[in-house]
Amino acid sequence: MAIVDPVTLQVVAHIPVGDDPHEVVASADGKTAYVSNYGFGAFHTLAVIDLVGQKQMPFIDLGALRGPHGLVFAQGKVWFTAEAAKAIGSYDPATGKIDWIMGTGQDRTHMLYVFPDGKRIVTTNVNSTTVTIIEKTEGGPSGPPPGAPGGDWKLTVIPVGRGSEGFDVSPDGKEAWVANAQDGTVSVIDMATKKVVATLEVNVPGANRLKFTPDGRHVLITAGSALVVLDAATRKEVKRLATVQGSGGIQMEPNGERAFVACGPDGNVTAIDLKTLEAVGHVDVSGPDGLAWAVRQ
Repeated sequence: MAIVDPVTLQVVAHIPVGDDPHEVVASADGKTAYVSNYGFGAFHTLAVIDLVGQKQMPFIDLGALRGPHGLVFAQGKVWFTAEAAKAIGSYDPATGKIDWIMGTGQDRTHMLYVFPDGKRIVTTNVNSTTVTIIEKTEGGPSGPPPGAPGGDWKLTVIPVGRGSEGFDVSPDGKEAWVANAQDGTVSVIDMATKKVVATLEVNVPGANRLKFTPDGRHVLITAGSALVVLDAATRKEVKRLATVQGSGGIQMEPNGERAFVACGPDGNVTAIDLKTLEAVGHVDVSGPDGLAWAVRQ
């Protein structure tokens, strides 16, 4: 894992993380990073990095939850997909234990979004061509009492396009946009009705990541040979940067000034000015994929 100074765009440290690292997420206090060691189900660990000391910590062994990929840090916990186990789970750093697991029953449960309150979760299932919305319920007469640990969860499976992988939820929480890599389309899901309300023919074959800008105005998609920018309101393409060979993660700078795009074929992470929608710099790093932003509290 490379640690980068976002001002100078220089790599300040390299930390070992294990076999086939894919996604990375930082804790809310900016002191710890977690990396999923994926291997299409061959591996079952999360690497833990001390960002202050810039050193590797003991791995988290997920046991039978093989193929960890998508990561989110929310509610003080690390949430992860376990692709080979067709499940998602959460790990509590305070107790050092996996404290929750939920099966999806879908093939290649891959990327993940957890709402800040921890009561709604969205995940893409690549080979099943679906999205799963998981919602916490308060239990009922035959279930646990309201507020009980674990509680009950409702799963809604929504058919989308082929190769549903990269996705994001709009900043207002009202829509989820899903990039369908094999179809080259984007499915728009209304989070209230939990239904696809539009399929955008935006020519993004091979798309594997999609992110809203912090202000919700634009949507960035890494589509293999280009970075494609859509207007979120009109749902139309506004720019296609053919020189940005986007093949991996997209990370938004919290202040909304820049986006960072992992460009594996070019061996760099490209910085994009979100006002001009132009490339303004790059970080030289081999085989980049997952990206995270760490803010020291």
